[in-house]
Amino acid sequence: METIKVYLDNMFAGLPKTEELEHLKKELLSGMEEKYHELKREGKSENEAIGIVISEFGNIEELTAELGIDKNRQEFDLPILSEEEAYAYTTARRSSGFWTGLGVFLCVSGVALLIFLDALFENNSIMGDNSSMEMGLLLGLIGMFVLIAVAVGMFIYSGMRLDRFKNLEQGFQLPYSLKTDLQRGQNLFALTYRISVIMGVCLCVLSPTLIIAATFINDDLILYGVSAFLVTVALAVFLFVYYGNIQGAYTKLLEEQQTSKAEKKESERIIGAVAGIVWPLATVVFLFTGFVYQRWDINWAIFPITAILFGMFSNVYHIMKRKKVS
Repeated sequence: METIKVYLDNMFAGLPKTEELEHLKKELLSGMEEKYHELKREGKSENEAIGIVISEFGNIEELTAELGIDKNRQEFDLPILSEEEAYAYTTARRSSGFWTGLGVFLCVSGVALLIFLDALFENNSIMGDNSSMEMGLLLGLIGMFVLIAVAVGMFIYSGMRLDRFKNLEQGFQLPYSLKTDLQRGQNLFALTYRISVIMGVCLCVLSPTLIIAATFINDDLILYGVSAFLVTVALAVFLFVYYGNIQGAYTKLLEEQQTSKAEKKESERIIGAVAGIVWPLATVVFLFTGFVYQRWDINWAIFPITAILFGMFSNVYHIMKRKKVS
């Protein structure tokens, strides 16, 4: 069956990317698959069935002539992406994902370090020695800002790595052989990507148990539990960002170039509308729980949790959108 799909992709590769041809391609694929299953039921081997189906398909030139399609006309005058450019882009996305994910990890770990040092010096201060507690707070603030400064440098470097690939946003064409290689690479990476997402989600789900366990052992250990919670969530975010960037590189290179600007704007509009509701709502919940219930110690977790849930929504939406198109 995969052979038939590859054959059709190859036959239609040189034709203009129009809705009419995409609809025709889907109809042909449906008819060829139906014929394939019919031949299989008649006792034909897989190779025989595929050979008969392809032979009955006809010549692509005859088909385009019947439909009045100029094979040499391209709806989009897009540049052809070379193999070197494609793999340079995937390498840059991988590197960008690593440095961005590490930067996010350092930012969150900086907050965890501040809480940890503050709790450490407070719990070990002699009879509530204020100078000792202030020293812990000072060291924590210094450590946090140092880590954030390093993280900002990583974000800048990550962005610079991708600057030279901005022209890809204008669209491009892939040679058939390169597209096949990228699809093979994406299929090989699929298991790694799924495992990374599962691990990240599990870490997010299990991370609050660190706070619960610390509270159960001793109320004085709750801040240590919060620090461990933050580091665990930071690790999960690193997995999402790093492996998500690699998957994003394949998705970007293999996305259908005939996707209209209107469709892209529609996706951006929907995601933007959801963001416009979710984030203000998270802020309201944060302020309400802080001022009314005085839970400033834990309600900060609303924002990282919201970010994770919103990221999951965005990914699921794009996946469902692509399935609907295909």
